Amino acid sequence: MTATARHATLALVALLTIAGAALAPRIAQPPEYIVFVDQRSLLGVPNAFDVLSNLAFAVVGLIGLAVTFTRRSTTFAHPWDRWPYAVLFAGVTLSSLGSSYFHLAPDNARLVWDRLPMTVGFVALLVALLAERVHRGLARATLVPLLLAGAASVFYWYWSELQGAGDLRPYLVVQFGSLALVALILVLYPARGAGFIVAGLAAYAAAKGLELADREIFVALAQTVSGHTLKHLVAAGAVACLAAGLKARSHVPAEIRTRASAVPGAFPGSRG
Repeated sequence: MTATARHATLALVALLTIAGAALAPRIAQPPEYIVFVDQRSLLGVPNAFDVLSNLAFAVVGLIGLAVTFTRRSTTFAHPWDRWPYAVLFAGVTLSSLGSSYFHLAPDNARLVWDRLPMTVGFVALLVALLAERVHRGLARATLVPLLLAGAASVFYWYWSELQGAGDLRPYLVVQFGSLALVALILVLYPARGAGFIVAGLAAYAAAKGLELADREIFVALAQTVSGHTLKHLVAAGAVACLAAGLKARSHVPAEIRTRASAVPGAFPGSRG
């Protein structure tokens, strides 16, 4: 497939995703979405296990930031490429605060602060791959607008809830649309290091499954740990895969990366 065909395919899928969401019926959030099975307190912390498991996001977020700002010249093909990753891991770190705040007393107002940093992570990962595999100029032009669109999707959802007609469509586009485009980029623009991202996507899919089986897992495990608590830990593992990918990339000798960057698709970052 030519570069033009790949670009056109990516753009078409993005447009169809947005158009499909716009034409779809309103998607309301189920009332039971913010009701979690494990409501045990620990050391005075309500819903303790769902709250404290968010520490995993803080740990992997800070590790990711540390890896992103190492001075190894081999980590990124261009200095700007580190910034989407920095935004991603900063968003993950903030998720630990937002999700903890939400789980202390779950309601829709607090859910806003859980979802906002999540949109930062989804958007930043997409932009990171755009910069490395598609076109750096496009990535630089879209980072801030996409971050604003992610935030707007959360505020729109909350506003619609206050109007009595909650609508998750924009937020779902940001979350699942971004991840779908990430997967498509991996297919259309193959390059080294994809295994870590694929592992991260797989772990996140598993985390969503654990979230959906919150009560069933809690019962199956004799009320020791719930599906939602495990969801936090596995989702943090997904982020750890991304940090590990950057760490592994930094071990590639600089002279090899320089030679390989001249071969389209051999290493990310050779475009734009």
